Amino acid sequence: MRLAILALLLAPLPLTPARAQDAPERAFTGSDLFKLEAARDPQPSPDGRTIAYVRQAGDVMSDRNRTSIWLVDVATGRQRPLVTGSGSYVAPRWSPDGTRLAFTAIEDGGTQLWVRWIDSGAAAKLTNLPDSPGSVTWAPDGRNLAYVMRVPGDGAKLGKAPPKPEGAKWAEPLEVIDRVTYRGDGAGYYKPGYSHIFTVSADGGAPRQLTFGSFDDDGPLSFTPDGRTVLFSAVRKNNWEREPNDSEVMALDLGSGAIRALTTRFGPDAAPIASPDGSKIAWLGFDDKRRTYENTELYVMNRDGTGQRNLTGAMDISIDDAQWAPDGKSLLAAYDDHGVKLLSRIGLDGSRKPLARGLSGAGFDRPYTGGEFKVGKNGMIAWTAGSCTRPPDVHALRAGQDVQLTRLNDTWIGAKALGQAEKVAVTAPDGRPIDAWLMMPPGAPAGSKVPMILEIHGGPHTAYGPWFSTDYQLYAAGGYAVLWTNPRGSTSYGEAFAKLIDRAYPGEDYGDLMAAVDAAIATGTIDANNLFVTGGSGGGILTAWIVGKTDRFRAAATQKPVINWASEALTMDNTTHTSRYWFDNPPWVDVTSYWQRSPLSLVGNVKTPTLVVVGSEDYRTPVSESEQYYTALQIAGVPTALVKVPGASHGGFTARPSQSAGKASAILAWFDRYRVK
Repeated sequence: MRLAILALLLAPLPLTPARAQDAPERAFTGSDLFKLEAARDPQPSPDGRTIAYVRQAGDVMSDRNRTSIWLVDVATGRQRPLVTGSGSYVAPRWSPDGTRLAFTAIEDGGTQLWVRWIDSGAAAKLTNLPDSPGSVTWAPDGRNLAYVMRVPGDGAKLGKAPPKPEGAKWAEPLEVIDRVTYRGDGAGYYKPGYSHIFTVSADGGAPRQLTFGSFDDDGPLSFTPDGRTVLFSAVRKNNWEREPNDSEVMALDLGSGAIRALTTRFGPDAAPIASPDGSKIAWLGFDDKRRTYENTELYVMNRDGTGQRNLTGAMDISIDDAQWAPDGKSLLAAYDDHGVKLLSRIGLDGSRKPLARGLSGAGFDRPYTGGEFKVGKNGMIAWTAGSCTRPPDVHALRAGQDVQLTRLNDTWIGAKALGQAEKVAVTAPDGRPIDAWLMMPPGAPAGSKVPMILEIHGGPHTAYGPWFSTDYQLYAAGGYAVLWTNPRGSTSYGEAFAKLIDRAYPGEDYGDLMAAVDAAIATGTIDANNLFVTGGSGGGILTAWIVGKTDRFRAAATQKPVINWASEALTMDNTTHTSRYWFDNPPWVDVTSYWQRSPLSLVGNVKTPTLVVVGSEDYRTPVSESEQYYTALQIAGVPTALVKVPGASHGGFTARPSQSAGKASAILAWFDRYRVK
């Protein structure tokens, strides 16, 4: 067994399963991940004639997705590149008069702010910053830009080393950590310092720091139309480290430097944005009741913080983003509904009018809901949308119609044999309807029954939909059907549905998943003797839970799971989260609850050959969780192997195309090993 594991881990993994090579010009392969392009962050110009957007494309030589900035003409769809080069260029932001575009350049020398003049094409680097700026926004008069950046500080110290002789080569000094949350997934161990707000002239020059103190000030930033106030979000309280979810909407007076909190309730208040006339402020938030999930609501208040009211409380939706309409009489808001992201107009009277549906984002590996939108100064609305067979393109609302302006992948992807998403009707054991989709392998003979992979989403408070997924297309090209579903706990079905797993996860969601498998088999297209299961993060937890409950699957692959809730609570990056929101007490007070909901407690039942996959720099569900499970399975004599993705965080698990393709190939190789031919 040990030799077999080493062979799996050390042998070069093919990017494409052997069966897909029967028709290489048609099958979707791992190499195709480098061809994929996606539209992100669309920004209409003030006159509504042009949309700037970020164009993401694979770079096969650097094994990264690089970004450039392009312009697309709304009337004709003609495109032209605006900012390209050897780095990545993001966050295009139009000046108020539309003559310039600010953007952020990520190059070898660091991350800096630039401005490009649209007519002449001339560009100037505005900053030479020691850290990365974020949340860039123009002042209303176009003379300055504001941004958020970390200000370095001195780390904690305890004692001191003896004097170092001149020329001696000593070890690095000790690191002393005293922050409650001291590391972040994708960010690593936090450097000393705090994030604050700065402003810099649009003509360049030295920046000016606007906020100070031992607090982190967060974007997005919003100027009031008179340019006198900057709105932002922060937890500026003595207990800010232990209550990171208790942010308030803050108003920074640029004249005096005074900062005033406009909200006071316990819970996150964030993303403030001033109305076009400056009389009102809209923001997002919810009352924090220490539960695993609450809908994020859209609120409006007067500029001075009075007259606060909830616009969406009666709608049972969770708002992802909201922006004012140019007339200030309504807001445009994006939210998920049954696995589909909608864009709607929300009136100040609490009314709702859908405008567009099917927004989707540039996360390629799995079909999560997503997408971005922006309302221009003249009312032009742009967003990103795709499908099961296409990554997102730029769309716009023109004459009341949804118009697709880009077709970034059409020159090559149309020649590929891709799987399609078909809705499957599922009824949970308690009678609840559950959304599920099934993708058959392209070219599967009519009347045949094929092996199937149940793939489970993470979160668990997120949602899948019928969107593009490289994992699924690779699995389908390998000859497998793929089943994905939104079991209880998923978002986009109302707050009550999401809260069904509060203090009960994993639990009855297992029944939802098994009901989905049964429904897929009932279609007559699935080989019930060739079932496989995988999933990442929350889906990894449920994969490990499933193989501890049933042996109906021939093999499993649990990706970046939580295996032991007690150890996860004490090693994850968000230090106080698990013990406050997923449990009623810390693990040393109520070890029984933690153990009863840990997949590790079921290892004695596992008979299913189970692969364990994790990023080597995962701080959300730390590597130690996967290693515990791998070790437990080895001790129990269950066929297993451990695959690590070098340099990968939890959120960046599939950020590099070769690793994304290689991970899918490893899972297919594991399943092929146990598949009945």
